[in-house]
Amino acid sequence: MDIRKIYEYALAREHEGKRFFDTNAERLSHPAAVDAFRRLAMEEQKHIEFITLQLSALDQGRTTNAEAGVALDSAGFFNQRGASELIDQTVSESMLPDLPVLRMAYLIEQDFAEFYQMAGDKAEGTAQSVLHMLAQWERGHERFFKEWHDKVFQEYAKMPWGG
Repeated sequence: MDIRKIYEYALAREHEGKRFFDTNAERLSHPAAVDAFRRLAMEEQKHIEFITLQLSALDQGRTTNAEAGVALDSAGFFNQRGASELIDQTVSESMLPDLPVLRMAYLIEQDFAEFYQMAGDKAEGTAQSVLHMLAQWERGHERFFKEWHDKVFQEYAKMPWGG
């Protein structure tokens, strides 16, 4: 397995994810959703920087290093209580137009998590640790968007037809 190719592919996907969240932050109608998408774009930027560090290590003939990701993991928005508070706040407010975007965000994060998990399962040594760490981060994002989408959807499912 060519770990450089895995990291390069991952880097390209993280850039695409960041663009998705940046673009939709500008288009969403709900202020809390806009804030969450901007924060997720910042999280994706951290992933980009982390993967870039891994590629740089390979360029210098060093092994990749998962330790640089530990600080990123503990400082992330998705490990904070604010993420669940944001979900609770937005469920009571009108987010119907944003539901498809929340669903797409969930699917993107799910796809990232599955890719990293699969690649990590095939990798060895520190590359395996790095890829599994990335998978864990993306699973956190995936859970966040799934929970958010499902709570908003349930709220609207209870509404009489026509809102």
